[in-house]
Amino acid sequence: MTEPYSQRSLQDYSHGHHRSVLASHATRTARNSCGYFLDSIAPGDRILDIGCGPGTISTDLAGIVGATGSVLGIDVSGVAVEEARSHARASGVPNASFEVGDLFGLAEDAGGFDIVHAHQVLQHLSRPVEALRAMVRLCRPGGIVAVRDADYGAMTWFPESSGMDRWLSVYSSGARLRGGEPDAGRRLRRWARLAEANVASIGTSTWTYATPEDTAWWGGSQAERVRSSKFVEQAREQGVDQSQIDEMAAAWQRWGDDPDAWFCMVHTDLVLRA
Repeated sequence: MTEPYSQRSLQDYSHGHHRSVLASHATRTARNSCGYFLDSIAPGDRILDIGCGPGTISTDLAGIVGATGSVLGIDVSGVAVEEARSHARASGVPNASFEVGDLFGLAEDAGGFDIVHAHQVLQHLSRPVEALRAMVRLCRPGGIVAVRDADYGAMTWFPESSGMDRWLSVYSSGARLRGGEPDAGRRLRRWARLAEANVASIGTSTWTYATPEDTAWWGGSQAERVRSSKFVEQAREQGVDQSQIDEMAAAWQRWGDDPDAWFCMVHTDLVLRA
């Protein structure tokens, strides 16, 4: 018997929820992560934020919809949900609520949301087409599904680093062993077609780290994730020993400290019309 999709593809999150992962995710805002659909948000909208993590995006979106609107953030991690609740309280945003759960176990009526949003989620799922269909069902007629996913194979950096090349190979293999697709960005159009969804727009956007402050933070953040997050488990499953893990972490740190460091992460931004 096949294991339920919600358990098999959402609980085994490739990055895990170590503090280093949540700290990185907490830098995400509506401005730096949702620019492709912000002009579609109206005061009073009801938004569902799937895989909300520490809630920084959700809380920003709640501020945009205003007191007459609301945002529900869901995440499979209780630790992430508690962080999200704490962030919303500290931000003074009462119309953002958070629950432990996943897309397929959500006790919500079809058509209950004006916007269903998922940032960096489909890349971790074994059945992303089914996820898109479920997201469309949760939207009211005329509402939108907004999906943004990175493409690891399109990430590029300078100076070249064999240790970072090794990191990319190990991470990508580990994600695929868990049923995910780290090169999700380039596949969003295909997944939307297979879901028989109505594509309103599709484009690309980037995160670029190119100042001394940004590269030092990004390199140090990634180094900690290599040493401490679920990456360690995934690497060891592939026969990578501790010395090799340490070298990948050191490579990230060296890159971040390099005065010429530059990193570009490409995303695909997809909007579907329900």
